[in-house]
Amino acid sequence: MATVAATALWSLLLLAAPIDAQVYMGADRSADAFTWVQPLNTTILGQYGHSEPVYPSPSSTGAGGWAEAFEKAQAFVAELTLTEKSDMVTGVPGPCIGNIYPIPRLNFSGICLQDGPVSLRIVDYVSVFPSGVTVAASWDKTVMYERNLAMGREFRAKGAHVALAPSAGPMGRCVYSGRNWEGFSPDPYLSGVAMELGIRGLQDAGVQAVAKHFVANEQEIMRNPVYYTNGTLQYEAISANVDDRTLHELYMWPFANAVHEGVSSVMCSYQRANGSYSCQNSKLLNGLLKDELGFQGYVVSDWYALHAGVDAVNAGMDMDMPGTTRYNRSYVPELARMTSLFGGNITTMVSNGSVAEARLNDMVTRIMTPYFHLRQDEDYPTVDPSSVFLNTFSNQSSWLRPWNITQDTSIRDARDNHAEIIRRHAAESTVLLKNINNALPLKAPRYIGIFGNDAGEIQNGPINRFGSDESLEYGTYAVGGGSGSGRLTYLVTPQEALKARAQQDGTVVESWLNNTLVATSDATTLWSYRGPDVCLVFLKSWAREVIDRESLELDWDGNAVVESVASSCNNTIVITHSAGVNVLPFADHPNVTAILLAHYPGQESGNSITDVLYGDVNPSGRLPYTIAYNESDYNAPIVTNIQTTGVEDWQSWFDERLEIDYRYFDANNISVQYEFGYGLSYTSFDMSDLIVESTQQSGAIQQFPAATPVTPGGNPELWQTLYTASIAVSNTGLSRGSTVPQLYISFPDSAPSGTPPRQLRGFEKVELAPGERRTVTFEIMRRDISYWDVFSQEWAVPSGDFIFHVGFSSRDLVASATVTPIAA
Repeated sequence: MATVAATALWSLLLLAAPIDAQVYMGADRSADAFTWVQPLNTTILGQYGHSEPVYPSPSSTGAGGWAEAFEKAQAFVAELTLTEKSDMVTGVPGPCIGNIYPIPRLNFSGICLQDGPVSLRIVDYVSVFPSGVTVAASWDKTVMYERNLAMGREFRAKGAHVALAPSAGPMGRCVYSGRNWEGFSPDPYLSGVAMELGIRGLQDAGVQAVAKHFVANEQEIMRNPVYYTNGTLQYEAISANVDDRTLHELYMWPFANAVHEGVSSVMCSYQRANGSYSCQNSKLLNGLLKDELGFQGYVVSDWYALHAGVDAVNAGMDMDMPGTTRYNRSYVPELARMTSLFGGNITTMVSNGSVAEARLNDMVTRIMTPYFHLRQDEDYPTVDPSSVFLNTFSNQSSWLRPWNITQDTSIRDARDNHAEIIRRHAAESTVLLKNINNALPLKAPRYIGIFGNDAGEIQNGPINRFGSDESLEYGTYAVGGGSGSGRLTYLVTPQEALKARAQQDGTVVESWLNNTLVATSDATTLWSYRGPDVCLVFLKSWAREVIDRESLELDWDGNAVVESVASSCNNTIVITHSAGVNVLPFADHPNVTAILLAHYPGQESGNSITDVLYGDVNPSGRLPYTIAYNESDYNAPIVTNIQTTGVEDWQSWFDERLEIDYRYFDANNISVQYEFGYGLSYTSFDMSDLIVESTQQSGAIQQFPAATPVTPGGNPELWQTLYTASIAVSNTGLSRGSTVPQLYISFPDSAPSGTPPRQLRGFEKVELAPGERRTVTFEIMRRDISYWDVFSQEWAVPSGDFIFHVGFSSRDLVASATVTPIAA
């Protein structure tokens, strides 16, 4: 790591970061934090809350298969003027959410960046796909890839070069975080696989993927600084204070998968990390991302997350989006250009020596290398004119220069056959938590009652990105809110789909969609004559960007709705559309015969849940998180309600370290309602004959990987397969279905204190016919059996016995084997 100016020992002696030499745009704030200096001792290695400086910013090399594109990017940069280079790293108002100017003389048509992780948000005639947490619940690698391949094709068809997706930050440390649904799982392995396959799908479609938000972006409240009305600073944004080991083993883990896959861009996040704003944190960007992980693409800021000029550039920031400051969005052309922390200021930085031109050249090279690698210079679709008219973020009157937008007003429909994919993916991601008395699948019941305000049509227009939750009382949730949302061209509701199916079967359907009415009524007074044969209760919980959830209960008195219906209906089936974790106090109610979690399933919501309810699709989703009995059982809180007035008072200490979700519950032997990885099927399965084999001919494994030159993803030896584990899986039931064998590893006692009792290190979904038996194989890499050693600053394999467990969930482990890579 030749370019890193800090090691584990250096981190003990924090040095003040260089002072930003710029005099325009005011002073930069919170560069790498200079918080304390202490003498060298071994106990201090466990402390955190600071971020040491790491300079200079490593230059890209084109490693990882990008050599040809890298050469093209360098040749492109050589043709640019200094002003054009500054334009290449600075966003401007234009037809997309983010825009880089065209340079016609070089046949460069600019770069269009668009939201987001479930849909191309600001245009029309595109699909809204299942959310990240929904796809994680599929535990299906094919689904993870197919979803983003289809989505990427829509981005490309609309002329978007860059998809601001996928997301592994927040990862889900806290169950209340407002954006957990955009990501995948609080387990780093599951999130890492989903990130890797999602990026592969987008980039196979020819669209640049952006891994976001780097890193430890685990709450929405106070994610930005707060100012008094006179413009002076009241509070710095919250600081996510994470120790070195936890940062590597939890929060960086999915991003390592992303970089290893060759992601085009990484988006830095709003909040501070260990005292320094993420988009000017040289330890994160220079030290960890570009040097340790060998990232070859460009770092783009989250929108308005940039608070520095020179410091940010030298700390590893490459592209400022949207290119104007948050606090002046008047979009007067001259003013907009002046208020960019980059823009014309870049030329000043280079001219006065604050930034080396070689650093600026590398910024542009990093931006253009994935552009050429994905051949976006070759017959790429133009930006769809519809985005001009639908983009309220920067309307046409705000543009600083004309954009090459065709005046074609015909509809460019990018949806293709994606409705079919969305319907299948959402059904395969549905988690069956309870099913007693064979309540499901439904068998043409004579009379169905539909209850709950989540079953019907949205009543107040499209879901507002950041608007009042009060407007969402009536209507099913297919997607969450914020910049990660989507514009629904249409939405199939559960009520609509169920009525269509009932009509085929001659079933009577009646609906009660007013939660207040149902929750406060004797349900027997609601029936038209005798009670329904089956009562389907549709409940929901909302989450969106900017705010965090206040409760884990289902919205609009959902629990009371279930209690009211179940008190009189002995076949009550509960279906939830939710952002993630909800407590389910009704789970053990004897009249609640089945529970299904559908999360945010996208535009085919009603069709996908109907397919599962009637058995056209056998449910095979698994929980990507743990459902506890009580809200108080979760241990990682949102920091809120700070009562003091200190500028630095918003601090979030990740004191739980590696113990989040099932790792915490297992380490502390806490009973849970439904464990991580849990899910039922309409058939049954068995596993047997676990075999673990070494791939090393000598059988000898060294504690540390060899000192091999870093490639994208880090030391390439970390990605080397050391073991294969195989197990036979059988369908012992009467219907075709899929199950998910899961591999967990227990580290030996020699691993450092705080190592979780078990960690997910493999999963495969397998579909089997009744009586069919198949062998499933897991590949175990060096990284999977290593911990981050804070003393050596290397991944280390501990000595002693590892136990490989395979089962149906984190607590339903049916086979185990012992492996000893390094003798104790």
